[in-house]
Amino acid sequence: MKQYKIVVEKHSDGYVAYPLGIKGIVVGQGDTYEEALSDVKSAIRFHIETFGDEDLDIEPPILEAFVAEAGV
Repeated sequence: MKQYKIVVEKHSDGYVAYPLGIKGIVVGQGDTYEEALSDVKSAIRFHIETFGDEDLDIEPPILEAFVAEAGV
């Protein structure tokens, strides 16, 4: 089992989740954090089954991910 960095965003109408560094569009959504995370995991599995896992090998691998807020 591979581990992926997943970003989960909270919006006024629910949650959106997407993995970092994967080529192609892989997105999940849901009314809760858990639903969005489950949906994106399902989308990743579907992506692997449909296109193979060669697009999922991130080079160089993402070691850490940060979210920052900056006023400009």
